[in-house]
Amino acid sequence: MSLRVVVPPHPLIGHSLTLLRDLQTPPAQFATAMAELGRWLTYEALRDWIPHQRVSVQTPLASTEGTLVDGTVDLLAVPILRAGLGLWQGGQTVVPQATVAHMGLRRDEQSAVASVYLDCLPTTIGERVGVLVFDPMLATGGSLLQVLERLQAKGVQVDRLRVITALAAQAGLKHVGERFPQLTIYTACIDPDLDSQYRIVPGLGDAGDRLYGTAPQPQS
Repeated sequence: MSLRVVVPPHPLIGHSLTLLRDLQTPPAQFATAMAELGRWLTYEALRDWIPHQRVSVQTPLASTEGTLVDGTVDLLAVPILRAGLGLWQGGQTVVPQATVAHMGLRRDEQSAVASVYLDCLPTTIGERVGVLVFDPMLATGGSLLQVLERLQAKGVQVDRLRVITALAAQAGLKHVGERFPQLTIYTACIDPDLDSQYRIVPGLGDAGDRLYGTAPQPQS
């Protein structure tokens, strides 16, 4: 098995990503584009994964068959702070019934090694629970690997996992794929490079700073 990376060829996904990349996009519009991207990628991630069943229903005119999502299967959403909340804001509109468990990781800018400062994962995760991890960007893959390893320690197998990320670097995908080769990741684009500070190039800058307006704004 090899890592499966899905880049949905949808113009609305490309539109949102372009707004995220643009240096001139203000924080409010950046947040809207991040939420829209989270919504569309979550929709795509659930397309062939969410449990459902065929049912018979009676319309005002005749009986017919339809599809209903299996409400007995729980979903757990795991946004990686800070900027994962931006993606989850859109994902929540698709799966409002999901339970949320925040994960906070802080990356050392020199070594690119992430450390966990918040872990809200449940003590136990049921064997039928589906897990959606919202990682804002997958650069080196270090933060995502720590989350996946903690989920694995709680018995979550990769076939119950989907990762949603705005942008992924080839190096990070390789790193994650070596450890979790059966994983499926949904992203808007795969960028080729990391710079000397482990930032995705061309990328979109620091997603958290741009989402919350904590980065210096470009001069017009």
